[in-house]
Amino acid sequence: MAEPLLAVRDLHAWYGESHVLHGVDFDVFPGEVVTLLGRNGAGKTTTLKSIMGIVRRRTGSVRFGAAELIGRRSDAIARLGLAFCPEERGIFASLNVEENLLLPPRVRPGGLAVDAVLDLFPNLRDRLRSPGTKLSGGEQQMLAIGRILRTGARLLLLDEPTEGLAPVIVQQIGRTIARLKAEGFTILLVEQNFHFAATVADRHYVVEHGRVVDLVPNQDLAASMDKLHEYLGV
Repeated sequence: MAEPLLAVRDLHAWYGESHVLHGVDFDVFPGEVVTLLGRNGAGKTTTLKSIMGIVRRRTGSVRFGAAELIGRRSDAIARLGLAFCPEERGIFASLNVEENLLLPPRVRPGGLAVDAVLDLFPNLRDRLRSPGTKLSGGEQQMLAIGRILRTGARLLLLDEPTEGLAPVIVQQIGRTIARLKAEGFTILLVEQNFHFAATVADRHYVVEHGRVVDLVPNQDLAASMDKLHEYLGV
């Protein structure tokens, strides 16, 4: 068995005095797509932000390869080869599509060129001069993902990439994730839509009340559907 690319052990995190994560444990291996499933408020997004150092008060261990991330700043974590795509997408209103794409610095070799990003998301090719916030929700999500692909990151943290998108765009995002996996990217994906997650992921961790409470391999998803409905309240 390969060593995990990302190993999270006993991760606790706080917002002020509010204790949000209560000992999160999971692994992500090189080349995998892994999802964190759970209801709103379960701690999924906080887990991603804690990995990236955006949540500053955290304890436990988060190892990326040989590097321990606890105690490092977000910019230092990004330079190791991690990239975070937030649910709110973070598109800059004052910049056009091309300027948004070019904004993040390359932190490591191997980032995609703009043309390669546009091959992944052809919808954006005709919108390069459009202000970022004039795009549809689906186009903004494509831009947000495309932007982090330029950085050279090996591990992509995607927070609710299908939230609020039309089914045809959800399918396109799914095809993009599958293609990125085929090209060697490792992806940690926060999702509430486990029907979508089932089409892209190798394994699913269920998060409840700031803890990982279950692991479901994708091949066992159908047999675990009743349990997942109970976890997710759907």
